Amino acid sequence: MSPFFASRWVDVPDGLTEIAGGGLPQGFRAAGVACGLKADGGLDLGLLVSDEPATVSAARFTRSGVLAAPVLVTQQRARLDAIRVVAANSGTANAATGNRGLDEAARMQGAAAMAGRTEPDRVAVCSTGVIGVQLDGRKVVSGLHAASSKLAGDDADFCAAIMTTDKFEKRVTLELQLSGGPVRLSAQAKGAGMIQPAFATMLCFVQTDAALEAATAELLLGVCVKRSFDRISVDGQLSTNDTVILQAGGASGVAVAPESADELAFGQALDALLRQLALLIVKDGEGARRIGRVGVRGGDQQGVERVARAVANSPLVKTALYGGDPNWGRIAQSIGMALPNSSPLVYDIAIEGMQVAAGGQGLAHDSAELARRVAANEVEYSIGLAGDGAETEVFFSDLGHEYITVNAEYTT
Repeated sequence: MSPFFASRWVDVPDGLTEIAGGGLPQGFRAAGVACGLKADGGLDLGLLVSDEPATVSAARFTRSGVLAAPVLVTQQRARLDAIRVVAANSGTANAATGNRGLDEAARMQGAAAMAGRTEPDRVAVCSTGVIGVQLDGRKVVSGLHAASSKLAGDDADFCAAIMTTDKFEKRVTLELQLSGGPVRLSAQAKGAGMIQPAFATMLCFVQTDAALEAATAELLLGVCVKRSFDRISVDGQLSTNDTVILQAGGASGVAVAPESADELAFGQALDALLRQLALLIVKDGEGARRIGRVGVRGGDQQGVERVARAVANSPLVKTALYGGDPNWGRIAQSIGMALPNSSPLVYDIAIEGMQVAAGGQGLAHDSAELARRVAANEVEYSIGLAGDGAETEVFFSDLGHEYITVNAEYTT
């Protein structure tokens, strides 16, 4: 297992390897600069450019009812299947900023088009940070001009420029063997708080030098997001800014034909990449100590989804996970809350493979051994409901003292 693929919950396909030292695929360049948006003077503006005119893309956005200005501008003004340039800032989310915020996001889009030498409708803009703070477009325009002269094949500064409360960077470069030869995928993500399935505040950018059709990029990104960023929760809070963008430049000359073995292999690689990035976001969950996975089977799809999210977002379950406390009664309570008026409710519960409840009743078990198992970095909870045919999963972080500290002092 590579240093990047560190979770037992990610299946790494054959032919996929991590490239030591990272770097962007052929045809991509990136930069990160400090333009004065962050009070600490750190890197706060990233520019990512594909030099390939035929670049295709796909994108997914938050489903919040309060959409940030960059999300709206990108959705309404960019060709989502042909994005060549991404400009992303930290320091402010440019959300709940009215018409001025929209104007500044559009200004950012135009400046990024000039910096990346393309048309404005081939530019996506993204922001992350405090909600309700206006974006200083003058600083962004000046920063993008500076970034354009620093574009290179390394993504380290770009990744650093999009981080907020993140404690560590989330980026990787992978090589995948296809029938036509090797292709590369790189990715950069940020996110540690305000994360909720629907879909986890997070940004993620993926680049590949494989040649994809736009319809293939759209299909694969949609499927893989459902199995990754749609499946995570830190605090049950849906962000205003979430954006995921996949860009395929084609500089490798290796084409991925629709409905081919190569499409399947590329999809499996993208799935593994996004699932591991999603788990890194959960791992970085503002003071998190452990990651949990709750899997629910039985009943109907609506029921299993409600149960999984109730467990993943329960402060009682999350604090027990933080403390390594195998208190399965909190899981039972969450099941009942998710499925009210269902009494008598029949359910089974297992923690790290040890069954602690069956048919809605507790079972005798080795408490000392269970306590040892839940002290691990990853803890799995399995829930069975009456019936069959439905199943789901949610990955979630624990909840500890540092989460309160981070969010109580976020703007001060």
